[in-house]
Amino acid sequence: MSISTTAKTLLLATSKETYAYRRFGKASQCPLLLLQHFTGTLDNWDPAMTDALAKERDLIVFDNAGIGRSTGVVPKTVHEMAEHVQVFLEALEIQSCDVLGFSLGGMIAQQIALNNPNAFRKIVLVGTAPRGGTDIMHLDKPSLGRYFQDRSLKGYQILQKVFFAPSEASQRAGGEFIRRLDERKDDREPASGPDVAQAQLAAFREWEVQKGEPFADLRQIRQPTLVVNGVQDEMIPASNSYRLVENLPNAMLLIYPDAGHGSLFQWHESFARQLLAFLASDSSQAPY
Repeated sequence: MSISTTAKTLLLATSKETYAYRRFGKASQCPLLLLQHFTGTLDNWDPAMTDALAKERDLIVFDNAGIGRSTGVVPKTVHEMAEHVQVFLEALEIQSCDVLGFSLGGMIAQQIALNNPNAFRKIVLVGTAPRGGTDIMHLDKPSLGRYFQDRSLKGYQILQKVFFAPSEASQRAGGEFIRRLDERKDDREPASGPDVAQAQLAAFREWEVQKGEPFADLRQIRQPTLVVNGVQDEMIPASNSYRLVENLPNAMLLIYPDAGHGSLFQWHESFARQLLAFLASDSSQAPY
């Protein structure tokens, strides 16, 4: 039985909102916080990936304000989203942890690291972009718009198209991924609606605006950082991952072949091995 698909959903009341989360895996002094993608809930994490990580790490998966069963309104800036995460961690009495930020979650992780340099020990950024990055989640461009406008795609089927490369192998992996997302039968989160999408798209547009010297903020993030993407990511192109590693002082880059935005789900076995090795490595040595 998958630990990811049976972990209970918990609710944490704070001074700001009540947040839905799940915590499972091997007890450890340094938990791994997982921050989710555009419109994603607790149920959008691939159980094959999280099960592999949970064998070695204490995982915390979290729904930000207005997502799933978390109360409140979805913020329209990454800065506000980061504030909610910090309130959540403080309520759990977690002073420092590791973080895996996927897509929008990677932007939130960067903002938290800037707000509170001691919040994270190590950082993993997947399929994401720095502030001032380019072509961030422009869902109306032809390569993506044709899928979002295709009414024949139901439920998770659209993720198979937009998270995975067009090759037969990648699409087959996408089909396996969406089947795994349906493994949890009970205690599921409400799906995100158009109001969630609109607020988060506003946050993407604000994040694209460069403020001051390009990418200067990244030089303040000193933690060891693993940057990951698929070579054919249409949602947040891999060029943004190169900008991250060019400007983060202590980062390395992993690019998966024949993969798109959901590279961590397509290559879940490899990704879990790489992530666990990175988190277990001696920070004074490189590469990780």
